[in-house]
Amino acid sequence: MPNISVIDYGMGNLRSVEKGFALVGQQVQITRDPEEIASADKLVLPGVGAFRDAIAEVRRLGLDEPIKAHIDADKPFLGICLGLQLLFDVSYEEGEYAGLGVIPGKCVKFEVPAEYKVPHMGWNQLRFNNGTPIFDGLRDQPHVYFVHSYYVVPDDADVIAAEACYPEPFTAAIHRGNLFATQFHPEKSQKNGLRILENFVAL
Repeated sequence: MPNISVIDYGMGNLRSVEKGFALVGQQVQITRDPEEIASADKLVLPGVGAFRDAIAEVRRLGLDEPIKAHIDADKPFLGICLGLQLLFDVSYEEGEYAGLGVIPGKCVKFEVPAEYKVPHMGWNQLRFNNGTPIFDGLRDQPHVYFVHSYYVVPDDADVIAAEACYPEPFTAAIHRGNLFATQFHPEKSQKNGLRILENFVAL
């Protein structure tokens, strides 16, 4: 069984993520210890809340370098929601804040017609862009659960693994090597989300 660490920087929906993995038969360790993060076979970076506060805590706790080293080593990594956004160069959420710089691009706020509410909250369909292992076994255009006001815009469209529409297409998931990250919450997406977690465990 792989050693999977879920990173605790004080802003993640940790128990929901832990429960999701438990439902697919995988124990995880929740940790903010840089050494444990460095030694993990697989990492999960969850997150809810403000980008500014999140990246400040990641850096204050000394977790940024172990996270980047894990990704540089091409070990399996899963970012969830804010954990996706933190991977990018910059976020324009209530200002301008530098991210981890793992994926070139930016994080911007939805600019939508008046009849669309922000945050984008609830179930939406995915449209897959390429063969991504964590989506194996899912039917075409599965429904998953979103809660967010900002979305990422990668410089390189080739990393976009899935899109959703609100009302225009936006990046719902990315994939590069063994790095995977979703704007939606697999742990809240019922059987489709559990299949994604199961696929991550099986990588």
